[in-house]
Amino acid sequence: MKLSQVIDELVEERGLDRAVLESIICEGMLAAYQKKYPDLGLKADYNQPSDELTILVEKEVASSVEDEDAQVSLKKARFVDNALEVGDMIWLPFEGSIGRIEILRAKQVIAQKIRNIEAQAVYDEFKPKEGTIVYGTIHKCERAGVSIKVEDNLAFLPKSLSIPTDKCIVGYAVRALLKEVLTEPRNENQLILDRSTESFLQKLFELEIPEVFEKLVEIKKIVRIPGYKSKIAVYSNDQNIDPVGTCVGIGGSRIKPILKELGTEKIDIIQWTEAKEVLIKNSLKPADINRVELVDDENAQVWLDDDQRSLAIGKLGQNIGLASRLTGVKLHLVENIKQEDQALEDIEVDMQQGEEQ
Repeated sequence: MKLSQVIDELVEERGLDRAVLESIICEGMLAAYQKKYPDLGLKADYNQPSDELTILVEKEVASSVEDEDAQVSLKKARFVDNALEVGDMIWLPFEGSIGRIEILRAKQVIAQKIRNIEAQAVYDEFKPKEGTIVYGTIHKCERAGVSIKVEDNLAFLPKSLSIPTDKCIVGYAVRALLKEVLTEPRNENQLILDRSTESFLQKLFELEIPEVFEKLVEIKKIVRIPGYKSKIAVYSNDQNIDPVGTCVGIGGSRIKPILKELGTEKIDIIQWTEAKEVLIKNSLKPADINRVELVDDENAQVWLDDDQRSLAIGKLGQNIGLASRLTGVKLHLVENIKQEDQALEDIEVDMQQGEEQ
């Protein structure tokens, strides 16, 4: 059985080790013979100089042969080893044949073992990179997501982890978070990518802003509606560092690459403070807030002018929803603060007139 050509093609195509391939092919062929002859002791032997694979069977040396597959006569055995005696065991070339079904079994075993080795190699290479930003190019657009080529390996960006406004154009460069490295492919995918979660955005900030990477500026919390808006609360223990300005950069130089990566998604960068009222007020930007009052640990009232209401709420309530998630407090808007103040003044006037009368 000449194997060198098959092995050469696999080495070139898959980049696998020759010795490993030889072992895999031996295991595959052995599995085929064992399927047809399950009661025999068989093994496969590859002779590299002659480039031949031989299936061997273990036979018992017998004075009278009753089973040709499992026994050999003493006379024949001594042609191999003159010291053999009746009852000894000897490995001899197996003369049995296999058919199409067994050949298919061999192919399946070989293919599976090669896939296992390749999957292990991918796992070993990418597992240390899990949770980091990887670079790739769009390879294929599918209904369930996008196939992206990362370092000669295909990774998958599920639709559920994509930014809704992302466009799928084959050949375009893309950055994504390596969310998970599976031990073996699931639906042919082993590397799972992510662009929609807060983790991806945090890693982008660490990549683009040195102070964030070095922990001089700390990201306290991120809340996000991918494709629409994110709100990020930042803080620095160093009084000489403005955390918001550091993240924005001069003329927006630092935030622009991140915004470009996110497409139409906007980012509100807010300075973190333990003063909950101030944090709530800042989290509702771009709306101007007049006053915030904490009702309890889970609720707060927010006073604002009528013309600021739509800004505070945002499209489909997304801005106030993000602010609530960022602060951990349910926000209740109170409108017409000017009218409320006027009403209080009118009450005071009425009380004074009543006292005079």
